[in-house]
Amino acid sequence: MMTAIWWIRRDLRLSDNQALHAALAHSRYVLPVFVLDPALWNSGYTGDKRRAFLLGGLRALDADLRARGSRLIVRHGSPKAELARLRDETGATTIFAEADVSPYARRRDARVAAEVPLHLTGGLTIRPPEAVRKADGGVYTVYTPYNRAWRKLPVPDVRELLPAPERIPLPPDIDYTRLYRETLPDMPVLPSSVSFVPGEAEARRRLQAFMAEGIYGYSEERDLMAHTGTSGLSPYLRFGMLSARQAAVAATQAHYDAPSDATRHSAGVWRDELLWREFYMNILYHFPAVRRESFRANLRHLAWDNDPHTFAAWQAGRTGYPIVDAGMRQLLATGWMHNRARMIVAAFLTKHLLVDWRWGERHFMQQLIDGDPASNNGGWQWAAGTGTDAAPYFRIFNPILQGEKYDPHGDYVRRWVPELARVPLAYLHKPWTMPADVQHKADCVIARDYPAPIVEHGWARQRALAVYKAARSVYNDTVEDNSDG
Repeated sequence: MMTAIWWIRRDLRLSDNQALHAALAHSRYVLPVFVLDPALWNSGYTGDKRRAFLLGGLRALDADLRARGSRLIVRHGSPKAELARLRDETGATTIFAEADVSPYARRRDARVAAEVPLHLTGGLTIRPPEAVRKADGGVYTVYTPYNRAWRKLPVPDVRELLPAPERIPLPPDIDYTRLYRETLPDMPVLPSSVSFVPGEAEARRRLQAFMAEGIYGYSEERDLMAHTGTSGLSPYLRFGMLSARQAAVAATQAHYDAPSDATRHSAGVWRDELLWREFYMNILYHFPAVRRESFRANLRHLAWDNDPHTFAAWQAGRTGYPIVDAGMRQLLATGWMHNRARMIVAAFLTKHLLVDWRWGERHFMQQLIDGDPASNNGGWQWAAGTGTDAAPYFRIFNPILQGEKYDPHGDYVRRWVPELARVPLAYLHKPWTMPADVQHKADCVIARDYPAPIVEHGWARQRALAVYKAARSVYNDTVEDNSDG
């Protein structure tokens, strides 16, 4: 009962931290520990920008801990082995950590719990995945009824938020030279093109600024890709520099304080975006196989084209469709992409190019600072039409119309695709239609300065419809054959 380990994973904050609070309530002394797990650090589903953001967040957390008489302990290796070793070195009797929903995290925690007493708390989501169930105990697999059921439960209250502790006492009589023998890596570092400053202080500043300036215009501004109409909080929620409960309480307060029906609606729209995050966490928890296969059984055997050349062109932002290329180049430069752009580029890859959604999901996880296994998987399966609450397979975005609607003045495209900076707006989202003299005047000759479309929209749409229909037909025939047998 004297010393507990606070095992930090996706909760890089001191305020409203249920695992830290439980550790302090249970024990006299608390050891804050981060284990740099090579299975995650070296995974093919991560990349340098997200690694650098994590390192920055850990350094900010360490500074906050030192201000409270504590310090971050860093270990490199298997969590099971390192936590057991740390227990032996310090005499700690139990470990407190925030529960996670990913298949790997749950396997990892089971291995640790078999070796060392492990107590898991809430905090990753606003409500635990088991909290929102159907009347018969079933799991919601469609967002709208899930949203309705979620909202019928008691609203998170500001009084539930846990304050940051004033002191986090370390145990005496320990060889701290040995305890702190390992440190965080110096590399990678965040490139200057990344606008996200890691740490809890920045997360709270952004939340306050969005509540004061952005949330009441969110419903109108969020899809305009050249505008700063979103909260920019996703990287902070990803690593728990801000708790989901803190965000939900702020959204609820903004909803109550809204000065008009329109602004109240806007606050509700942003709150519902938090519930999409909850929903996808819920799906991954209950259906872990979605990381490997399409949720919809009738679309698990699509005849993907998977052309590596078209995939590489998509990755590089060289498809010839400006709105797609702008999104992909924003991702490469900043580690982030506007949410509307995410939908457009994902739909283009899966339906125009017929590349398996898992290829795109992996690329996003390698590039995104806010890359989250649940939300990223849910978004990709939505775009591909293979998920729980997916866009219908026959809904195929027209990238020209998407650009004209959500980047009507061309500012987003001109920023991220500078080859098109001088192209007249009338041609900006379809530059291959420019007459030759206009191309030369704009210093943008198609196939020289900017690629021609990698695929023709009308043809690609018909191909996708045929492939999706064929997969559904084969599945239905198989089901009928099995039922007859």
